[in-house]
Amino acid sequence: MADSLILEVADFETDVLTGIYSEETGKAQPLRIGIAVQLAPAERYTPDTPLSASKNYMDLKFAAREALPPGTHFTLIEAVADHICETLFLQDLRITVVTVKIVKLAISENGEKIGITLTRERR
Repeated sequence: MADSLILEVADFETDVLTGIYSEETGKAQPLRIGIAVQLAPAERYTPDTPLSASKNYMDLKFAAREALPPGTHFTLIEAVADHICETLFLQDLRITVVTVKIVKLAISENGEKIGITLTRERR
């Protein structure tokens, strides 16, 4: 079995233009997003291993905030997740798998977590 490294950013919130209903159109909705990326690890990590041997975690948050096209309305949160995956694949060729979990906070009535998880492998 080959070694793998999974970097994660979990449960951060951001507002995204998304939704299918007329009351959702034109206003951003709060989403809770978690991202995990898999890449091949370095042979060994020592106390002085540079960041270039891994990946900056902030790149994951960037893909779900700043990299989303401003003013674009995503009908489905699946499209938001897909855009995040593609952004991360373009950022770093070492990434082999991306998993994005999105919870729509605005539709929760009793604290339930309603959303999707999309996992994409590099093609």
